[in-house]
Amino acid sequence: MSTSTADLAIDLRRVSKTYKGKVHALRGIDMVVGRGEIFGLLGPNGAGKSTLVKILMTVIRATQCEGHMLGAPVGHKPTLGRVGYLPEHHRFPDYLTGGQVLDFFGAMAGVSREERRKRAPALLELVGMREWEKTRVKGYSKGMRQRIGIAQAMMNNPDLIVLDEPTDGVDPVGRRDIRNVLMELKSRGTTVFLNSHLLSELEMVCDRVAILVQGAVSSQGTIRELTKDQERYEIEIDVPEGGEGVDARIAGLLPGSLREDLSGTGLATRIGFHGTLATGEALSVERGLIKVSAADARRVQPLIDALRARGVVIRAVRPVRPSLEDLFMQAVTDPRTGETLKPGADMGKKNGGKA
Repeated sequence: MSTSTADLAIDLRRVSKTYKGKVHALRGIDMVVGRGEIFGLLGPNGAGKSTLVKILMTVIRATQCEGHMLGAPVGHKPTLGRVGYLPEHHRFPDYLTGGQVLDFFGAMAGVSREERRKRAPALLELVGMREWEKTRVKGYSKGMRQRIGIAQAMMNNPDLIVLDEPTDGVDPVGRRDIRNVLMELKSRGTTVFLNSHLLSELEMVCDRVAILVQGAVSSQGTIRELTKDQERYEIEIDVPEGGEGVDARIAGLLPGSLREDLSGTGLATRIGFHGTLATGEALSVERGLIKVSAADARRVQPLIDALRARGVVIRAVRPVRPSLEDLFMQAVTDPRTGETLKPGADMGKKNGGKA
């Protein structure tokens, strides 16, 4: 993401945190978050997500930190007044009602009494908690506590709202409602910084994401940017009953160079064909499914034409790209061993210094 500092809500460079005992929680984070976007920070447990959030909010001190938040150096106290924050595992006093929680935290954020009285009803309505305004927190479910938490984070009318696991423990209906709230915040121009391990939730709402693995940024960007080299088209053929020899027949019809795949067993079982098109895209045929490594729909038209010309019935043509979960699993898998990386283990060549 290339843009000026004025267009960035968060601009971090070389952020590191080493705890006593030489535990490296963060290993030189570089990260940018544009104003007005929903940005998702994801990673496995122990990756350093909450540590980074706490550094931004000055809950803990970084070992090294360069960069800006809302145009001011990270840690600038007056600027924190323009930031809303919902920490992970937050606890509100059980004896307070939902309305009192908003009033209390609004006062702590320096919001005047008049403004607090104006904002609280609208925010309770926004998060679906208006009818529970006078109910004490001790009677709330986990999802209701999360909703009130999001509302209190908006009491100071922030330019940036930082939410640490906002849908943790929330049922599907509650997660949908929270997604709607996040989209409403975005429509108002508020920047939303989300820390979550619920990948499907992030994929539905985030403009951009960063994947954090063992204290370092493995990759960041839009889903499209992160998957552009892995996009493909699939052409599904109507295979007759039995389907004997169908892959060989299809391979013979396709323009390009394909060779038969055999398993590594002594029996050498056929498992399909693979090769390349004349234009260089990788191509495979297996059980009547043709996969073409191309993001451009024009690349698959000659294949469709060749198949139709020979009377092959095509059941479906669909673009396919890796999901956020696929990207995540690639990031946390050691390419040398195929095993899932453990927190704090040696990254080897996994990151390659890329951020």
